[in-house]
Amino acid sequence: MDEEIDGINVVPLVDVMLVLLTIVLTTATFISAGRIPIDLARAPHAAPARPAPTVLTLTLDGGIFLNDRAVPDLAAALAALSHETPIIVRADGGLPLRTFIATVDRVKALGFAQVSLEVRRT
Repeated sequence: MDEEIDGINVVPLVDVMLVLLTIVLTTATFISAGRIPIDLARAPHAAPARPAPTVLTLTLDGGIFLNDRAVPDLAAALAALSHETPIIVRADGGLPLRTFIATVDRVKALGFAQVSLEVRRT
């Protein structure tokens, strides 16, 4: 049984590569479209869809932005939103804690219960 192997059988290698290529191409179409396209069924008593979160950004220089638009009056800008809307607060890391807490407290005082903080994982 000391027989030398003169060649490599490439058929199994090609089979494996074709399967991997099929998997990659199938998942790439879902990723590029962002979601799987379906026509959802209708139900008259279904729960309403949750509103998209609103992003509140606090900059180091004291600027307040709502969904990347500067707002001079936070209360007036939030008055147009439903109280069920989730608020995500993005605050500059150098912002004084007192300013951050005061802003979040103002948002909660306006009736928004779902207030969360966005941070960057290190």
